[in-house]
Amino acid sequence: MYDQTRQYRCTIIRGKAQKDMDNLLPAYATVLNDICPCEKADFHKAFDEAFSKYLPSGTSQKTLDNHRTEISGKLFGMYFCADDGYIYISERTQKYFADSDAPAFFKDICYKMQFPNGTPKINTVLERIENGIKIRPYAFLLKVLQIADSKSIFLSKQEIGYYILNSLDVLQGKATPFEVVNAIILDRRRNIQRTIHSPGKASSYDWQHINEQINMLELANLVIICDNVVKLNLKEISAIEKFTADATIEPSFDVYSYDLSTKEGREQFYFDWDVYFGSLSDKAESFSTDIASLIDIADTDAEDDSESEEETGNTTVIGDEGEKYVLAYEKKRVSNFNSRLVNKVIHLGKTKGLGFDIQSVIAEPGEYAEFVKYIEVKSTKRITAPDINDVLWFDTINLTRNEWIAAKQHGSFYHIYRVYFTREQVIIFIISDINQKDKDGIINAVPTMYRIDFRNDAVNHVIVNGEAQNV
Repeated sequence: MYDQTRQYRCTIIRGKAQKDMDNLLPAYATVLNDICPCEKADFHKAFDEAFSKYLPSGTSQKTLDNHRTEISGKLFGMYFCADDGYIYISERTQKYFADSDAPAFFKDICYKMQFPNGTPKINTVLERIENGIKIRPYAFLLKVLQIADSKSIFLSKQEIGYYILNSLDVLQGKATPFEVVNAIILDRRRNIQRTIHSPGKASSYDWQHINEQINMLELANLVIICDNVVKLNLKEISAIEKFTADATIEPSFDVYSYDLSTKEGREQFYFDWDVYFGSLSDKAESFSTDIASLIDIADTDAEDDSESEEETGNTTVIGDEGEKYVLAYEKKRVSNFNSRLVNKVIHLGKTKGLGFDIQSVIAEPGEYAEFVKYIEVKSTKRITAPDINDVLWFDTINLTRNEWIAAKQHGSFYHIYRVYFTREQVIIFIISDINQKDKDGIINAVPTMYRIDFRNDAVNHVIVNGEAQNV
């Protein structure tokens, strides 16, 4: 029988604010891709030196340690140490580099997360083993929300914290999602309001780990939070059902099989966990984030020649979505300037070797109005919108050799349209004349793939939901 009053504080690695998590992901990925493979003995110094340039001057060593070990390492599972003594980027990091799909990245983290796991110190692991903890927390939570939704019931963060994430019976695998929903309904009927409270502790002690776990699900685009109520994002129902199918299945990684009483056993446990957690789940390829699941985008007149995801892979699909959106924007922009020039806006994304996706026109007052404008579209998906005024914001894009040559050849007439599909809005950052910006040190072009690192001072124009903004 499920007893909701049996409470147990089961924390995860502390992260950052939600927008910071979105912002940090490309920076972590860039640094790790630059320095790895890296000998374990050199990793600490190499990471800190590379990552410190994205942080304010005077950042403490403790903060750098947190970024390197706790967040990018343990919480995100972005790298692991192999048998040969080298640090490698994980499969999850490699996939993010390929598809620029941040919600999919967080989906995979949420899917593989379990209690107990190999992220906390050994004393905490042992405590959780002694308490018989054995749960896939996010799968279980999503199943509860799914059952509640079928009954037209919506749960608050407080209810999720008390009845699920802080419930010992749930964490021990002794309760079913149906029992949890029924207990909540019964308490509501009796007008019983339950809350987590640890005597002598601040409220943050009780609730921070709850909020951070719910934030992870929101970053994964699986839930929507409105006025403290947590609802399923039903546009992600396919991914949600993959979670809920495993709601009551024991975690894949068997912590209980390790002899943690010996140094060798503990080392093997942490080594195996890092490898396991950084590797992609068997569901990862189906976790791609459809644009429609983030934001409703009106149909456009742009040609839709994109192939299916099964045929092309997610990288091509997100590129097609971004190109379609930019094509529609450019046609509207040019039409507003001079309708006779609209036919000069041409989608060339499927033409190989050009080094750009869309050919448009400048369409601005002056002698260059009808000059050709070359546009390369780079799209990404994230939950929160990037802030042009955030001095710590950072992003990375990859250019092919053809794209870099085209950028050098066309100079100020070559533009990168960085499209951010977010839950809040669609944002385009336009970067012009990247070759000159590289020479001036405003951006950093790394010749491995002509990767472009840029900050807010490189952005020439900002478009929000099709409307130009002042920069």
